[in-house]
Parts: sequence; structure tokens; C-alpha cells
Amino acid sequence: MHNGPLVLGFDTSAAHCAAALLRGDQLLAERFEERARGQAERLIPMLEEILAEAGHRWSDLEALGVGVGPGNFTGIRIAVSAARGLALGLNVPAVGVSGFDARKTADQLTAIPAPRDQVYAALPGEAPRLMPAPEAEEAARSAGLSFAPEASPTDLARRIAEHAGQRYQHDPEPPAPLYLRAADAAPARDLPPKLIED
Repeated sequence: MHNGPLVLGFDTSAAHCAAALLRGDQLLAERFEERARGQAERLIPMLEEILAEAGHRWSDLEALGVGVGPGNFTGIRIAVSAARGLALGLNVPAVGVSGFDARKTADQLTAIPAPRDQVYAALPGEAPRLMPAPEAEEAARSAGLSFAPEASPTDLARRIAEHAGQRYQHDPEPPAPLYLRAADAAPARDLPPKLIED
């Protein structure tokens, strides 16, 4: 018999929609779909499928875990907004889990692919940042670590749920997106029209 909190974890920070339901350290149900678009429409139905598969209801949940990035701006906003709304409606805590925490292993430099041959990387002893992939690979080699950035690990949601299960009683802050680069969209350069006064 496995004991522990019932935690639903999910992530849409890259071209995927992923979710996992854990009771303590026992994986009850899991879904992973490659999905470049339509994450907002797919996420809640996927979460409902996970709960139904495991024979649970929304009201059974004790905590939520959500991937907060870094990654795709729109995808991150979808998951974080869903987590905050669900947490409020269900009166359960939602824990934001960074992509670095969810991917961390002992012998590998934690890195996440980014546009234009760059990666989000967490170099030993440094704050995570965006950097050219060759620079991160060299840093990994110098530290004796392997370098294999992956945007969509199939066990990502499970790892997020695990972290949330460990932290939900001690992490009261609502989840917030983790952005390590500026948005691609820029504000318009045109000056606003002048108002004509009578």
C-alpha cells in the first residue's frame, strides 16, 4: 500500500502536453502527447482523462504541480494559468517546478533547448541563463558532465508531480512563469496618434 499525497503534475512548456498523477511515489496514470498547437484546448481534457483512468475526481487532489519553464512563452502561460485557476477552485496548493529541477540528474548539465542554437542552462554554481549551445557544451565538458538538452522528456510531468509532492506543504507561493529571455514579440514602433483638442 502506497501512502502519500495525491498530486497531479502537468507541463506545456514546449511542443507537448504532458500530465501525470502520483500517490506518494506511485505513478497512477500518465499521458504525453507531442503537440505544437492546441495545448490550451487539450490540457484540461487530458487532466480529466488522467483522473478518470486512476479512478479519482478533482476533489481528491491534495496538490498540483506545474512546469513553469523556461521554454515557450505561450505554453508556459497556458499551464501556469490553468494551475492557478484549478488551485483556487479546488482550494489546494499549486507548486511551480522549474524545467531545471524537473530534468536534473547527477551526471548531466541541466539544459533545455532554446531558439537559434541556444540553450537555457544551469551551470554549476551559477544562476540559470540563456547561452549559446556550444558554450554550454564546453562548460559541461569542463565540469565532467554530459550534455544532452531535451525539450520534451516523456517523464517530465511525473518529475514535476514528484517535486510538488515534496514541496507543497512548504511552498506557499503561487506558481509564476520562469522566463530567461525577452519575448519575441516587440511593441509597435509607431508613435500613438496625437489627440486633437478643441
